[in-house]
Amino acid sequence: MQATDLCLQERYAPHNACYGCGPANDKGLHVRSFPDGDQVVAEWTPEAHHEAFPGVLNGGIIGSILDCHCNWTAAWHLMTQRGEDHPPCTVTMDYQIRLKRPTPTDGPLRLVARVVETDGDVVTVEGQLYAGDKLCDTCHGRFMAVKPGHPAYHRW
Repeated sequence: MQATDLCLQERYAPHNACYGCGPANDKGLHVRSFPDGDQVVAEWTPEAHHEAFPGVLNGGIIGSILDCHCNWTAAWHLMTQRGEDHPPCTVTMDYQIRLKRPTPTDGPLRLVARVVETDGDVVTVEGQLYAGDKLCDTCHGRFMAVKPGHPAYHRW
């Protein structure tokens, strides 16, 4: 993966203004997710204003980046599973974040997500957030492709 490569968000939703992953949100977190075999990966570097206290990432930020990254993992999975050229718009049904250890803000973080179950339009994804080789946080969530009439249907 090169820094110049388009991530899923830039390729399929360049006008999306989502706080966590929207390329069009000037004040957003700009999670950039890339398919890598059977998983989707991202690298994200926190800044001081993302901290809960000095040197430690805020839990809400952790939830946001894992939620968005896992949601894009679900969308990518449905697109490839269905042989489509564009991912369906997916939304979060539910997710659980486990904060396993303080997440440091002194360098890049790595997000890894993979699909564990698919049931029609609902995809269950498990994600992990690493600082170096240390697992700091996990996510288990369900994400659903939405249909016309849903408020998020045309967001990307």
